[in-house]
Amino acid sequence: MSEIFLPMVAPGDVTIESVLWFAFQGNQLLVRKEEIRAEVPRVRDLAEIGLKPLRHQYLGRLGELHCFSAECDAQCPVPDGLHWAGLRSLFGILDDHHFAIAGRAVQIMDWDRSHQFCGRCGTPTVIKVGERARMCPSCEQTHYPRIAPAVMALVRRGDELLLARSPHFTPGMYSALAGFVEPGESLEHCLHREVKEEVGIEVTNLRYFASQPWPFPHSLMIAFDCDYAAGEIHPDPSEIEAAAWFTLDHLPTLPNPISISRKLIDATLDRMRSGG
Repeated sequence: MSEIFLPMVAPGDVTIESVLWFAFQGNQLLVRKEEIRAEVPRVRDLAEIGLKPLRHQYLGRLGELHCFSAECDAQCPVPDGLHWAGLRSLFGILDDHHFAIAGRAVQIMDWDRSHQFCGRCGTPTVIKVGERARMCPSCEQTHYPRIAPAVMALVRRGDELLLARSPHFTPGMYSALAGFVEPGESLEHCLHREVKEEVGIEVTNLRYFASQPWPFPHSLMIAFDCDYAAGEIHPDPSEIEAAAWFTLDHLPTLPNPISISRKLIDATLDRMRSGG
């Protein structure tokens, strides 16, 4: 079976025999979980395992397997042999392809739930055929899934990295700086503004690293590394609890490997160790 995921808004005129169900209760995914492995249910219909979801959405196809997301209510019973689990806890034990689709699923499910009524006039919306959208039959407003872009900046000064911690972080953990892009901003403008606002310094030589969909709840993280230019660290107390320069031999607790922040930090550390 090909492991390429093909996003689609409808399955077309095919008989669906094999389905991967990404069923959620809130932000908890339904899985069959063992000690070092988890998998999502593979049944033609959720009724086969006793579930009646509030609504469901077609996601696309992974090889020959069709993929659906589904929303279950808070009183939904847990089928025998299955468990509700948060996405973060499933990293590394859920198949990588399935984990990525689960991130897509929870965002589409959340969007669908949040746009059952038109935000402009309050009329119940309907699915727009052929698009990932809901449309208002009254005022004709079209509601698409929203993605919130956020820029991440890892600042380097010689053999030091600037890392900071937010008050909501795990105790002792530090990470790269990050902030959401505002209307009318470029990614570069956002990066300069966020670094200046959060820690009071200026940066230069911005270099794109990578991006990562981040379904907590609907962000797209766009990561850069950059060089220190000027200024002294003055953390914004409303967002930053602490910030400091760290050397290779004196690093704090770092983010989970699932995150693009950790990938960015690790890649930069490897480059520094090799003299780059």
